[in-house]
Amino acid sequence: MNPERQKSQQVGELYAEHSSWLTGWIRSRLGCHELAADIAQDTFVRLLKRPKYFSNMGEARAFLSTIAKGLYIDHWRRKQVEQAWLESLAHIEEEFVPSAEHSASMIELLCELDAMIAKLPKKVANTLILSQLHGLTYREIAERLSVSERMVKRYMAQAMLQCLLFKSDRSL
Repeated sequence: MNPERQKSQQVGELYAEHSSWLTGWIRSRLGCHELAADIAQDTFVRLLKRPKYFSNMGEARAFLSTIAKGLYIDHWRRKQVEQAWLESLAHIEEEFVPSAEHSASMIELLCELDAMIAKLPKKVANTLILSQLHGLTYREIAERLSVSERMVKRYMAQAMLQCLLFKSDRSL
């Protein structure tokens, strides 16, 4: 049997053994059967993309629950971004409200930006947000973060580099 087929078969066996448990485990945390089923399914899709061998049931369940936790955190973060987008649209005159397609694209972009910012070190992320969203000067940011202006410049350089890398990744 070729290696790809063997990996798919192993994931299939894991699915048969653990999908009901995983769906129930997620449902107990989220309270929604449909969402739990979707996240469980996505968990196994991720595992199909990067198969892994487990030596015992406990190891498999720990790995599956870790993937599922990440997926439902991503789900709630996306919901928060969508809600913020909808709230921002509530303040726009009807003739300027973007199309559903444009809104979907913006939500996707905002989710990607949120994920990029979440990966930044805390002070770098705070510097970027305070500068670009709140319009604070470097001196004001330095006071808020209890660092020197020189550190704020370094943090901004790190943040801008990540923004450039983000932009280049999106254009590929």
